Amino acid sequence: MPNGDNWQSDVLRDLRGGAAQQQSAQGPAAQAQGTPAAGAPQPPQGDPAQGPGVPAQGQGGHGTSPYPAPHQPSAPAEAQPQAPQAYAAQQPHAPQPQARPVAQGPGARPARTPDSRPVMDKTLAGAGLKPRHGEPFATRALRAARRTVSSSAAREVAETTATAEILQQAVTTGRQIAVTSIRGGAGKSTIAALLGTTYAHYRHDPVLLVEADPALGTLPLRLGAETLRWTTGDVAGIVEPQMSLLDVTGYLVQLPDNAWLLPGSQGQIGAMLDLRSYEKVMVSLRRYFGVTVVDCETLPAEVARVALSASQARVLAVPATLEGVSSTYAVLEWMRGLPRHVIAGTVVVLTETVPHSGLDLDKAAEKLKATGASVQVLPYDRHLAAGGVIRTELLAQPTRLAATRLAAQVFELSQQRR
Repeated sequence: MPNGDNWQSDVLRDLRGGAAQQQSAQGPAAQAQGTPAAGAPQPPQGDPAQGPGVPAQGQGGHGTSPYPAPHQPSAPAEAQPQAPQAYAAQQPHAPQPQARPVAQGPGARPARTPDSRPVMDKTLAGAGLKPRHGEPFATRALRAARRTVSSSAAREVAETTATAEILQQAVTTGRQIAVTSIRGGAGKSTIAALLGTTYAHYRHDPVLLVEADPALGTLPLRLGAETLRWTTGDVAGIVEPQMSLLDVTGYLVQLPDNAWLLPGSQGQIGAMLDLRSYEKVMVSLRRYFGVTVVDCETLPAEVARVALSASQARVLAVPATLEGVSSTYAVLEWMRGLPRHVIAGTVVVLTETVPHSGLDLDKAAEKLKATGASVQVLPYDRHLAAGGVIRTELLAQPTRLAATRLAAQVFELSQQRR
């Protein structure tokens, strides 16, 4: 009979007795299924099936990242053994896992936590040589000597100040800048990386770089990312309107200077990005970042065409060759049939991949400008031509100035389109 002075202990004793009878009635089969006994410690909330390196709920989702990890989806509903009442009574405040809504529609798959993958195999990374400066030492020494006897230094300071004022202009809504090309090897990912790092250096609001070229794109490598986990396709099924900036950045790769990267794939061959996922990601993430630079697929891919039409400014990377200029001119003529703002907000970048391109850049730029697009030249740089991680301190001075001018011009064009 319960004791009125200590009735709580009597109730707990009766519960323990009932739990023991239930466990003995179920037999060893129920014990093999992992039914916790009375007084057993609560199991950890992390999912061991996710593999090493995947944090439990409530921990950071990207190594040392201070941001909370994204919610994990609950397992499909199955017949699960019920915990004894005594165990539940001893854990009155144990959190219950909640399932995250999964995107519905054709081809929708349940959300999952992918494993982190290295951007490059360690053995391959060891094959790279020490990066060189963008220009020889003699060229740098001659330029420094000229600056001491001329007024070029004052002009450079004035130009840099004016460019910085443009790049630091406030925005009412996030600016989206699409970078594409008509063929591979034109320097598309290199230009996207230069634009993203320039905006992140000059601006105070967050900057996002999106890789919309999942077919073995090189943007993560050029930006110095070491590991990748969540991709554009994954985030499309997870991002929700009520999420905060801290929630969103938990799925991104953090870069220096308040920049973030959303990769297109983890390096798997055959990875695809559908148009619906791209549109959802861009619409959902636009309000969190002041500037978003998109490394698109080559034209005429569907995602690239949609990105060009939806962005406030466009960059078309072109190799500084006769074939590249001829093909680009045909594309610009096609773009003239689109709404006027498309060609007016496009900047063609002639990239020199060799020291002497064998092309009259002035004549080529004049021909391309006749279509209504703007033209900039990215000069040859030994550091960029060698590939690998872009280290801005190793860029040649003409390359840094060209990248800054390009970023300022593209940003101004994006401000003209709401």
